[in-house]
Amino acid sequence: MSAKYFIDITYLLASFLFILGLKGLSHPEKARRGILYAEAGMFLAVVGTLLHKDIISYEWIIAGMLLGAAIGAPMAIFMPMTAMPQRIALSHAFGALAAALVGVAKYYHYAPNVPSYVMAALAFEVLFGALTFTGSLMAFAKLQEMMTGVPITYKGQNVMNISLFGIAAALGIYLVFNPASSGLFVALFVVSLLLGVLFILPIGGADMPTVISLLNSYAGLAGVATGFVLNNKVLIIAGALDGTSGFLLSVIMCKAMNRSFANVIFGAFGQVAAAAPEAAAAKQATVRSGSPGDAAKIFREAKSVIVVPGYGMAVAQAQHAVRELAELMEKNGTTVKYAIHPVAGRMPGHMNVLLAEANVPYDQLLDMDDINPEFEHTDVSLVIGANDVVNPAAKTDQSSPIYGMPILDVDKSKTVIVLKRSMNPGFAGIDNALFIQPNTMMVFGDAKGTLTKMADELKKL
Repeated sequence: MSAKYFIDITYLLASFLFILGLKGLSHPEKARRGILYAEAGMFLAVVGTLLHKDIISYEWIIAGMLLGAAIGAPMAIFMPMTAMPQRIALSHAFGALAAALVGVAKYYHYAPNVPSYVMAALAFEVLFGALTFTGSLMAFAKLQEMMTGVPITYKGQNVMNISLFGIAAALGIYLVFNPASSGLFVALFVVSLLLGVLFILPIGGADMPTVISLLNSYAGLAGVATGFVLNNKVLIIAGALDGTSGFLLSVIMCKAMNRSFANVIFGAFGQVAAAAPEAAAAKQATVRSGSPGDAAKIFREAKSVIVVPGYGMAVAQAQHAVRELAELMEKNGTTVKYAIHPVAGRMPGHMNVLLAEANVPYDQLLDMDDINPEFEHTDVSLVIGANDVVNPAAKTDQSSPIYGMPILDVDKSKTVIVLKRSMNPGFAGIDNALFIQPNTMMVFGDAKGTLTKMADELKKL
């Protein structure tokens, strides 16, 4: 068998494993197996590529693999699960940068006589690769709180962003017919880098799950273009899978928030609005607060409890404390379930990942549509650091920026216990009517410490 046929078969098997891996990720019980399939596919893809006849020397390739392993291994081993969104953003950035640099290298390899179809792929690759690189770095900075998560806006921002994207597209089209204009190619690269920064600036923390999946789609599109430039079939297939799955996930996320793509990208959702001192004082006066001991007594009598995790749980790294408290309640005969909102956290599936790390059984994790009918029959709902996804204003207040967003029907529970550090609003910047309901008790403090105290108090009862 010739090397060419062996490479083609290897790429075919790799593509098949990528598809199996993606399918496996559709259910928590099959997710680990899906990851193994995808890893095996990537291994075959790398092996097939290393056997390519155009490779003359392996020294730089080996150096790059060792450097990549030296960066990637510590990130995988030591980065906590609570920082997984940041880790995903960095992965998008590195992958997109690789695609953009391949485009730059191939342009100067062909220049000045770049075939039109190759130049079209190169322009597309550089545009989305460079845009995704800087956009992902911006997303990382916001998630890591290296910069504010509140939207940064200015007058005429959307017009400028759309104009810059139009300029980048025009440069790419011009280069297809005039590929020798290397100065314009550099301009395309620089404008694309700038676009990534400017597109993410007005996007607030509440939209980060959608942004992460959208950047994933962009990285996939850059990968497809790279595959066409290199005539690499597995890159085309893998990039198409990445691009379409990221796009479809973004659509699902927008549907979960009852919002459009345009609203996510241009809406500057997440601006915190300052409340009047009088309103804040009135709100504080109606809040019923309690201690971890008070909550433990309620849990002791409860027959059913639904845990609603949010980003506050991730920040406090409280997933193990949640599991400990749940086990104590289950020993007392309480049924415990977990309600997962599609946009809770900072990336799709963020809460699922954290709870899986704490060995919470998969069958206790229920999606919004499955768990919502159960709230009205539930004794206690325990909200841990969630805010906008449990705000009744989404159903009752037509003037609210989150009106129409599907939420978890926590307010229908007999008793609601909310763990928060303070009464500060969520990323939507609005007060939560749930917190002042007669059946709600607020327990203020760090979620991990509060849950631990609740568990200790429950043991004493």
